[in-house]
Amino acid sequence: MARKVFTSFHYVPDNWRANQVRNMGKIEGNAIVTANQWEEVTKGGDKAIEKWIDDNMSGKSCVIVLVGEKTAGRKWIKHEIKKAWDEGRGLVGIHIHNLKDKDENQANKGRNPFEDFTVNGKSMSSIVKCYNPPYSTSTYVYNHIKENLEEWIEEAIEIRKQY
Repeated sequence: MARKVFTSFHYVPDNWRANQVRNMGKIEGNAIVTANQWEEVTKGGDKAIEKWIDDNMSGKSCVIVLVGEKTAGRKWIKHEIKKAWDEGRGLVGIHIHNLKDKDENQANKGRNPFEDFTVNGKSMSSIVKCYNPPYSTSTYVYNHIKENLEEWIEEAIEIRKQY
């Protein structure tokens, strides 16, 4: 049975890539949000966005940060990472820059977003894994993620139990 997870990603540039991962059939998670739905949420300001994150992260055992070119350092990505860690959820990153977007474009590799956090004086990036599929061809990247996703999630949950 697929784990219930929350997917965190930079919406505008990476929504297409994120949906590829979300539609692999390996995870259950928050419903895919259209641009219009997300616009409605964001119109409500920070409180509405926080509520949406709270509602959608509730009941999830793991948060997957889908790392694109400009994911690291974004306000809401940081909020989701902190919330996931503070609430004891598994946390894992997956670089998705080499998955093609709707226009068949790939992106540059982004910085590891876990570098922005510390846990007991250690960089979170030394605790939380952030996988970078070892391929540049989108199809191979997709297959690599699909083949390993469930294992990465289970590992993330086990790692979190140690802290």
